[in-house]
Amino acid sequence: MACCYQVSLGGGIVVVAASSFSVNSKLKPIPFLKAELLKPMASDLSPDRSIFHDASSSSPRRDLVFIVNPRGANGRTGKEWKKLLPYLRSRLGKNCNICESMTSGPYHAIDITREAIREGADAVVAVGGDGTLHEVVNGFFWAGKPVTNHNREATRSTALGLIPLGTGSDFARTLGWKNDPCEAINRIAKGLRSPVDVGVITGESEEESHYFINVADIHLSAKAGYFASRYKRFGNLCYVIGALQAFMGHKNQDLRIKVNEGEWETCSLVTALCIGNAKYFGGGMKITPNADPSSGNFEVVILQDFKWYDFILKLHRLYNGTHLSVKNVSSRSVISIEVEDISGSGSIYVQSDGEHLGFLPRKFCILPSAIEMIC
Repeated sequence: MACCYQVSLGGGIVVVAASSFSVNSKLKPIPFLKAELLKPMASDLSPDRSIFHDASSSSPRRDLVFIVNPRGANGRTGKEWKKLLPYLRSRLGKNCNICESMTSGPYHAIDITREAIREGADAVVAVGGDGTLHEVVNGFFWAGKPVTNHNREATRSTALGLIPLGTGSDFARTLGWKNDPCEAINRIAKGLRSPVDVGVITGESEEESHYFINVADIHLSAKAGYFASRYKRFGNLCYVIGALQAFMGHKNQDLRIKVNEGEWETCSLVTALCIGNAKYFGGGMKITPNADPSSGNFEVVILQDFKWYDFILKLHRLYNGTHLSVKNVSSRSVISIEVEDISGSGSIYVQSDGEHLGFLPRKFCILPSAIEMIC
C-alpha cells in the first residue's frame, strides 16, 4: 500500500517522499497494543528523505503532519480535504512545513503518528471523524508508554490537532468546536496548546493496552455502535439503525464493578455503562454530561433496567444531557473502573470512541494530561 507524503515550502506543496507498506512490513496495522508482539518499526521517514527540517537549523518553521482518512464519511472527507488545501496552504504555508499523509486502511494512522512523533513533528493533526482521531491518539503510545522524539534533546513534545470532517465528530462537540474546517486551521495556525486526559483500557492481560480520548462504553450502546459501523454510508442515521438492530435479542445483564481499586460491587440489570473522558457519543448524544477531558477524572454513567420504550420516551433527555435525574440512571466520578460480566458469557460488547474492542472483562484508567492538544 502506498503512502504519499507532501510538503509545503513557502506556500507551495511538492511531493518529497513516498513509502510503501508491504504485507511483510514491520509497520503492520496493530489492532491492540500488545507489548510482547510489538517490535521496533522500520523508519517510515529515513534520514536521507526526512520530511522535516534539520533539528540544528535556526529555521522557526513548524513541522505539521496532517493524517487524512480519504474514505471517511463515505468519501466526503477526502473531497472536503482537497477543497480545503488552498486555504490551508495560504494560512500555514509561510510558517510551516506541511506533510499530508493519506491513510490506506484500518490502523494505518497509528503507524504514521508514531513515525511523525519520532521524527520530531510539532503536531500531528487528525483530519476526519472520531475514528481517525481515535487511531491518531493510539499512535501517541507504544508498548504501554508514550512515543518520544528520536532527538532526546528536544524540549517540545508533539501536539495533537484536529480538523473535524467525519460523520460524528463527537469529541469536537465537547470542546465547543463547530464542524468548521477553516476555524480548525485558524486554531492550528495560532498553535496554542492545552493538556488533555486520555483513557487507557486493559484486558485480562495487563500487557494489552488500548487508548481513547472520548467515550468508552459497555453492553447495549457498544453493541449498537458495532452495528452502526456497518451503516456509515447513511450518515448519522447509522446510529439509529445500529440501535434498532442492537435491541433485537437484547437482555439487561448483572455486572460487577470495582471503582478506584476499591471493593467489588454488583450492578444489577445493566443496560449500558459509559465511561466518559468527554461528553458526547453516537452522533451528538450527551451521555456523560459532566465529563471534562482536562479534569483528571472519568464520568461513569450507568443505565439500569431500561426497556426499549424507555429509550423512545427519554431519548431527548439522553441527547440534551438531562438524563441523570431519570430513574435507574446513576453517575459518579472515577479515576479507574474495572468491569466484569457476572455470568461469564463473554458476550458483553465493549467499544471506545466508536471502535469495537471485543468483550468484557476490561479495566479503564485515566491518564491525566497525557497529550498536549492544539485548541
